[in-house]
Amino acid sequence: MELRITNEAKEQLRALNPDNRRYLRLYYDTEGCGCGVNGVPTLRWTDTRTDWDQGVDNEDFEVILHKQQAVFFEKRLRLENVNGKLRLSSPNGVLNPVIPGSEVMKGDSA
Repeated sequence: MELRITNEAKEQLRALNPDNRRYLRLYYDTEGCGCGVNGVPTLRWTDTRTDWDQGVDNEDFEVILHKQQAVFFEKRLRLENVNGKLRLSSPNGVLNPVIPGSEVMKGDSA
């Protein structure tokens, strides 16, 4: 799996990491969505990496993903800044059109 990040999105991600957390986690958030298969692909900064995490190819950040959540993401992903908001997409379409900065800064409960 690979994640390509545009220059504008890289700058935005750096600004959303004031605590200099080590990993950028691809995360499938199911909170409040009803069940474990209904959710929203998103990103979160974290210092936590578990044995269940796998690396995601990226030239700029250490990106990780929980192995069980990999089914919810495409093999090739793109993160870009669109009108000041982060957007996660793949060659097959948009996975999340708006990822709020507060979501990225939330951290995670790996």
